[in-house]
Amino acid sequence: MTIVAIGPSSGLQYVHITTSMADELEALELASFPTADPKELYSAAEYVLLAEEFPQGCVIGFDGEDRTQPVALGIGIRTNFDFASPQHNVKTFFDDAPTKCGDDPDGIWYYGTDIAVRSDYRRRGIGKELYDLRKQICHDLDLAGIIAGGVIPGYADHKDSMSADDYIQGVIAGELYDPTLTFQLENGFEAGCALADYLADPTVDNYAALIVWQNPDYSGSVEVVL
Repeated sequence: MTIVAIGPSSGLQYVHITTSMADELEALELASFPTADPKELYSAAEYVLLAEEFPQGCVIGFDGEDRTQPVALGIGIRTNFDFASPQHNVKTFFDDAPTKCGDDPDGIWYYGTDIAVRSDYRRRGIGKELYDLRKQICHDLDLAGIIAGGVIPGYADHKDSMSADDYIQGVIAGELYDPTLTFQLENGFEAGCALADYLADPTVDNYAALIVWQNPDYSGSVEVVL
């Protein structure tokens, strides 16, 4: 198993996904998102499809030489995206893709479907490392950039007093802090509209934020309107 990177802050060894990791990755994701509906998260069978069809787009972090217990994951697939009609659901958006895992080899965007870090490994710079590895994937595959539906856990404390769109704008302006979206903005992402019914999580009324990072070295041209 080839190490693709060693985390400069965490020291984790990052490798591409393999089918043998599927059960452990399912458990890691379930533990990382305890308030989400398990049906909305990746299953072991879906991790197997990712490993078979687009392993170069999925990086898994291990602490040392032990390859039985992953502590972090950053996964995604290629797609095309219509910024004029941004509303979508993460579980149905890829239904028309030519592969079972949802990857479109002709897609110009890397769609980040999931990032997860084991709770006892957080605050070690792993999130930034995973974002940097995703950016490197875009450079290596000449993709336009990264798109994702970013979770907004901080909205749980504001959902009774403001809309999700107003909350996102407040975070962009620096008037509000969100533990996930603020971090993404600090890592070069832009935020767009709220995505309704994106992922089943009643604590935030199922909302997420559309986030985009544009690859400055992309060889093509693309118009992004958020």
